[in-house]
Amino acid sequence: MIRAQGAGGQNVNKVSSAVHLRFDVRASSLPPEIKEALCAMSDHRISKEGVIVIKSQSFRSQDKNRAEAIERLVNMVRAAAKVDKPRRATKPTRASQRRRVQRKVLHGEVKRLRGRVQGE
Repeated sequence: MIRAQGAGGQNVNKVSSAVHLRFDVRASSLPPEIKEALCAMSDHRISKEGVIVIKSQSFRSQDKNRAEAIERLVNMVRAAAKVDKPRRATKPTRASQRRRVQRKVLHGEVKRLRGRVQGE
């Protein structure tokens, strides 16, 4: 049991409402690919040994803090399980390339006209 930090008056000194949730990824029954994805995440809550530590102290009730910590862990596992759609390389259309070059030419013309006026 851990005491919560921050404001709370006299109650904060006598009630242990904060929660530290520890989850050992490598010892869990998760599928191997999700374990690897979790360990590969760049998150300060994951140690080098593969232990996730989540601290929850938002609520004054330990039960609510425990539920929030578990919810955050579930969200982390869901994020690791999500497979990104592979990116498909595409080429710009010929018309879009032409439009881009025309814009560049116009912009260059505007900049050229900003130059000094040649006096006679």
